[in-house]
Amino acid sequence: MTLLALGINHRTATIEVREQVAFTPAQLEAALAELRGLPEVQEAAVLSTCNRTELYCVIDEAGERAILAWLGRFHGLAVDELTRCAYHYLDDEAARHLMRVAVGLDSMVLGEPQILGQLKEAYQVARRARGMGGELECLFQQTFAVAKRVRTETGIGKNPVSVAYAAVSLASRIFDDFSRSPALLIGAGETIELVARHLHEAGVRRLTVANRTRERAEQLAGPLGGEAITLDEIPEALVEADIVISSTAAPLPILGKGMMERALKRRRHRPVFMVDIAVPRDIEPEVGELSDVFLYTVDDLEEVIEENRRHRQVAADQAESLIEHGVDRWQHERRLRSGGELIRDVRARGEALRDQARDQALERLARGEDPEAVVNRLAHQLTNRLLHRPTVALREAASDERRELLTAATALLLDDSSDTSR
Repeated sequence: MTLLALGINHRTATIEVREQVAFTPAQLEAALAELRGLPEVQEAAVLSTCNRTELYCVIDEAGERAILAWLGRFHGLAVDELTRCAYHYLDDEAARHLMRVAVGLDSMVLGEPQILGQLKEAYQVARRARGMGGELECLFQQTFAVAKRVRTETGIGKNPVSVAYAAVSLASRIFDDFSRSPALLIGAGETIELVARHLHEAGVRRLTVANRTRERAEQLAGPLGGEAITLDEIPEALVEADIVISSTAAPLPILGKGMMERALKRRRHRPVFMVDIAVPRDIEPEVGELSDVFLYTVDDLEEVIEENRRHRQVAADQAESLIEHGVDRWQHERRLRSGGELIRDVRARGEALRDQARDQALERLARGEDPEAVVNRLAHQLTNRLLHRPTVALREAASDERRELLTAATALLLDDSSDTSR
């Protein structure tokens, strides 16, 4: 079996493609059940964030084509379109990629801390959906161990900068005084929570949080002295907000061009800074065509993020070294697991042959045959049955001059230096 990592991210696909391939939280368990149900797939986990959708699977040799076809069917996309922007890694490269993702080395914001939490959630969802087996379980546990070492032994986690921070940093270049700039945040997940905290620390004093449920919005807004509203109240809140930042898991946009046009008229065309962090997008792209609206998506945060990347490069190099050590550990444990499976299979076959010979011997004894003859025949049959396959294989290896197999057989079958039975 082969370990496969297959996906798209902010480097390989535009936001238009990423939002089509993204899985909403409500879709994930059903998607995993379908994916795990493919004959070519033994284990599966799905990571879906604003910047990436990745599938981690244990597959047979035809599995990659089957997974691409399934992904296209699930999202209604042509396989050729997916192939153009998808990447794939196998075995140790797949393990290395997952570890790089976990510590933020493959993120738009180098070293950003949110991705590890998102990966842990993906792991839990896969476990609940019975997508995890021994292979992925070992890989994810090793990945979490590496991520912990990177966070504690390098400076990559110091002064963490996330997409949320980058959005607020970009806003600070437009507004000189945050204390006079009301902000509307749409959503109440981890990203919006970070945005709210960064805005509050930057001086924003009029903060409104809109969410599907008012209770969750109050949990976020209350400690910061903000106001909580429902999504239905967004049109009214837009009239006051100079800053609008949105990040929900909604499958369709929740803020359209018409809604924004009506708000701008009541604002007397005071400019609005907007950042749509969500994938799929929360704000219709056409909103950006309106005068007095400055609309940005996650792809527009690259300049802010690049500054962070330069500052963290030294820590990133240290993290790469720890990842290589983690990959080596994973490969070692994988080899041990593979050897253990072979040992179990060999012992099971030997025990089956033993039980068969024993049952036959007991039948002969029950018929009154001479015990000594029965024992001698048992020993002879058992020896022949245990050595038949190795003998045939050795003859074929000798005929084909497969010296490596003959050398291995000598070590396995004739080297008695480790025999402790004497």
